[in-house]
Amino acid sequence: MNAASERSFDPRATVAMGREEALRLLASVPFGRVIFTRDALPAVRPVNHLVDDGEIVIVRTKLTSRLTSSVRADSNIVVAYEADDIDPIEQLGWSVVVTGIARPVTDPERVARYEALLRPWVDGMMDSIVAIEPTLVTGVRLVAKKAG
Repeated sequence: MNAASERSFDPRATVAMGREEALRLLASVPFGRVIFTRDALPAVRPVNHLVDDGEIVIVRTKLTSRLTSSVRADSNIVVAYEADDIDPIEQLGWSVVVTGIARPVTDPERVARYEALLRPWVDGMMDSIVAIEPTLVTGVRLVAKKAG
């Protein structure tokens, strides 16, 4: 057994956080998951990201990916983006979800800037950049529940 399975599971509480704190925490981690619709069903893909101007989530992907195809087909596609940092043993940490409109980035200056800042983390050509403009930003902290 590992330490996580041997641990006594003390109750945890969730504490909602504000938009600014949630976006700051999102910017502090390099990876997350983009959630979009694929053939009318939910699809989830792990990607790396950066947060620009304190709130626009930028991801790089393949031009041939389902996400990019969906974004190019509908300039107003709604996606969600989730990232977290939760200790697997202590079960403390946070989770943030951003929901908003995803659009391809086509301006050559912005493309060059994002290509320099956001290096692909998997093999293969990441030749498309998608910006997610958040409408809803929600976040929770997982904290130890106070006794009594």
